[in-house]
Amino acid sequence: MSESAFENFPHLLGEWLKGGGPDSDIVVSTRVRFARNIKGYPFTLKATEQQRAEVLALCEEAIQKIHLQRSVVTLELDKMAEVKRDVLVERHLISRELAGGEGPRGVTFGRGEMLSIMINEEDHLRLQWIKSGFDADRAYQALCKVDRALEKVVPYAVSDNYGYLTACPTNVGTGMRISVMVHLPALTMKDHVDKVFKAAKRMNHAVRGLYGEGTRAFGDMYQISNQATLGRSEESILESVKAIVPRILETERQMRGQLYAEDRSFLEDRVLRSLALLRNARRLNVQEMMSHLSMLRLGVDLGLITDVPMQTVNEMFILGQPSHLQEREGRLMNATERDTTRADLVRSKLAAHSN
Repeated sequence: MSESAFENFPHLLGEWLKGGGPDSDIVVSTRVRFARNIKGYPFTLKATEQQRAEVLALCEEAIQKIHLQRSVVTLELDKMAEVKRDVLVERHLISRELAGGEGPRGVTFGRGEMLSIMINEEDHLRLQWIKSGFDADRAYQALCKVDRALEKVVPYAVSDNYGYLTACPTNVGTGMRISVMVHLPALTMKDHVDKVFKAAKRMNHAVRGLYGEGTRAFGDMYQISNQATLGRSEESILESVKAIVPRILETERQMRGQLYAEDRSFLEDRVLRSLALLRNARRLNVQEMMSHLSMLRLGVDLGLITDVPMQTVNEMFILGQPSHLQEREGRLMNATERDTTRADLVRSKLAAHSN
């Protein structure tokens, strides 16, 4: 895919942003990821540029052989501008580490943006499947098919004793991570999020920000994921996530119910103030946008806002990010220009659904 073919990309959005799927009132998406390496090559951080180029070519050839979908996009990231790589990060198609890496590296993804295969990140291959809502079983089953097909045409690095070999020791074994992106405004307002963090840690899970490890939880968005994989089967990891996430969803729903029952006027005021600001603001920085969209999303779920679809709210979360704005406009912008353009975008989206 050439850079000229990138022009309409920020206007298109993936399946996982549609606002549907199980428990979509709280769960934005479920992602299953496998880390894999190619036998006979050093891990990416130890590989020479020539070895990385060979791995890239080998993986791209293997992906072509398995005929993933009728329509896939393949990008070589070292040949792309930084802002375009950052669009892929904001879209959750690649990691920040891959975007900011060096040397030959790439990504292949389907048009629906459920499947993404990163090449030469921390590991040679990072396969991921993202589904809308809490849909871990389907995401896992879909990714397994891709993984098995690739393993037939490219030699994975596997140990009889340890399982799949990975650059990070915590991924050794299955190499599998499941991340569930959840919206927890009520737990945040009630100051109970720290309790969720501690409970998740006790069950060997981590709670991170919007873009994973080391990032902040803008817009009350968090990612819940399993930690170590060594000594655990894929099925046990899947079941552990399916055990902990419903508990968090139940607690969030209880907190929403308490807020609604105890002080409905306070909740309505927060939601309607956010909607009014989003509909009228002439400048919005990304933190402000995420904060007010969080309240709008809560209002849609509670039935306080009836004329804005959840999909539109999810779209604004992504389209209002800095690199999406700049790619959409076709130019780099300073912070003030981005804030103005972001406010214009949000007003336009909401005007399309105003009564």
